[in-house]
Amino acid sequence: MNQFLPPRQRAVLTALVLFFVAGDWLGQSTQAEYGDVVINNYSDDAGMRPVVFPHWFHRIRYRCKVCHGDLGFEFKAGGNDINMLKIIDGEYCGACHNGEHAWAVENCDVCHSAKPGTPTQVHESTLQKLIAPVDRP
Repeated sequence: MNQFLPPRQRAVLTALVLFFVAGDWLGQSTQAEYGDVVINNYSDDAGMRPVVFPHWFHRIRYRCKVCHGDLGFEFKAGGNDINMLKIIDGEYCGACHNGEHAWAVENCDVCHSAKPGTPTQVHESTLQKLIAPVDRP
């Protein structure tokens, strides 16, 4: 796959992979960055760290319709019933993360890298900043 990427994109991809792996080697959790999606529908209950999905990185390489049309991802954080069995069966993330197109699911800590207890959310989304919580008596 990397032989088809221009040198600059190859360097960015390498740096991202090293960032995620180094964070795990150091025993640290990866901080979600602006626009990342944190997925924690089942992770905490399973004793795993929540997933940090780098939306912007995937968006560099693919049009929205690839994931949100062809693979069936909803346009809402936590809107899908994603679990590891479905991913292993080639659904959702497993359509690409199969060891051929992208790394396989055996590399758990690459995705499961958020701090435990981080809620499912689009990290620091503009919408979250614009809409103030409503206090109700």
